[in-house]
Amino acid sequence: MTFVPSAGATVDPLGYADIRSAAERIRGRVRPVAVAPMEDGPFVRTQGSGRTWLALEYMQHTGSFKARGAVNFLLAHGREGGLPEAGVTIASGGNAGLACAWAAAALRVRATVFLPASAPAVKVARLRAYGAEVRLVEGEYADAASACAAFARESGALTSHAYDDPHVAAGAGTLLDEIRDQLPELDTVLVAVGGGGLFAGVATAAHHHGVRAVAVEPEGCRALHAALEAGDVVDVPVDSVAADALGARRATRLALHAARRGDTRSVLVRDHDIIRARRTLWEEHRIVTEPGGATALAALLSPGDGGYTPHPDENIAIVLCGANTDPATLLAED
Repeated sequence: MTFVPSAGATVDPLGYADIRSAAERIRGRVRPVAVAPMEDGPFVRTQGSGRTWLALEYMQHTGSFKARGAVNFLLAHGREGGLPEAGVTIASGGNAGLACAWAAAALRVRATVFLPASAPAVKVARLRAYGAEVRLVEGEYADAASACAAFARESGALTSHAYDDPHVAAGAGTLLDEIRDQLPELDTVLVAVGGGGLFAGVATAAHHHGVRAVAVEPEGCRALHAALEAGDVVDVPVDSVAADALGARRATRLALHAARRGDTRSVLVRDHDIIRARRTLWEEHRIVTEPGGATALAALLSPGDGGYTPHPDENIAIVLCGANTDPATLLAED
């Protein structure tokens, strides 16, 4: 599998049928998402009938939405032709590796996870607790991905991808249907984007239901935004407080295709607003997320500076997608 898609490559677009198949496959193996209204604090709109809801996906197994795609990926491959003796391998900033290791342990499959050496210690410790073999690689995600690919060639292990895989994206997309089941009046969903696996799945389901999908990226990690501007996936620099979760050098074409259809938006947010959103979640709601988990919420903090301004009657859901972090960093960030 290619970790960084080459320019000019084509992919089959994700369809809503893929998401429904994933939902059947993972039913009973993941936690249904809970939603909660934001009834106080600086994000509440005082005019109009629209409401803002939080989708608490950070409460998912392994602390992020990635568990959905990991389970779907392994179950799908198991049914299609079995899993190799060498097990599964993945390169990750942390959350995808955690989900892969957890799913592999549940299915009694070996897991070898490659991470950048800068990955948070809390994620490395949890990976080892799940029984995965952890290999740390100097550099960023792309360097870990190259080492993972070499290992797969040598060992015969099945390569999973943190985001650029239709089974992974379809599993993530099951989240939108669960939110909409609880909020049938939903107009818009805000989703943080790194490589775009979550966005590809959620936006595909949102398009099916006539719901607007808003892709939210840090200014310093804008892989999808740059792809939309260029008309194709391109490499971008990676520099953000949320880079450990959202620091993909290049977005998946699945996400680019999903972003081009239906009523979708792409917005960029500053690190300052990501930090502010994260602190507000703690101070107002006693919710601890990693910076990437709070990025979608940050879009409401800078409506006049590239963020997202909802209509007064617009009902929106904000996906809080990850909580694998050291809570002490809430006080350490400037």
